[in-house]
Amino acid sequence: MAEKPDILVLNGPNLNMLGVREPTIYGRDTLADIEAMCQERGEAIGLGVDFRQSNFEGELVTIIQQARDSHDGIILNAGAYTHTSVALRDALSVAELPAIELHLSNTHRREEFRHHSYLSGVVDGIIAGFGARGYVLALEAMAGLVGADE
Repeated sequence: MAEKPDILVLNGPNLNMLGVREPTIYGRDTLADIEAMCQERGEAIGLGVDFRQSNFEGELVTIIQQARDSHDGIILNAGAYTHTSVALRDALSVAELPAIELHLSNTHRREEFRHHSYLSGVVDGIIAGFGARGYVLALEAMAGLVGADE
């Protein structure tokens, strides 16, 4: 493979507060810790990693739309927008890229309103409940989806 695939790792609202926000649920790793972990693993498995975060739904939609022309896959931890955003679902659909939905916690062991995802029907897979390690698992799965592991 001449050029390594570029993967967008996109994080939604409140994920900038990781490390201090409910560490018993989300762990003690900060978003910067997770980004460093992703960059290291991406390099090791031949993926470029574009790691971003926004608290704003419209900005997340715009980033996903732009990814259609600039990235080879999307890993999305949409946070609470997972359970509320048809707009993010539509953006993922129009992006037409391999996509993975990611959650630090197992949403099915939490409040019932977190059991429904608007995103699940338009992604290739879901990784949930493995904390920060879920990002590494998502990158490894994405390598398979984009053919980087061949």
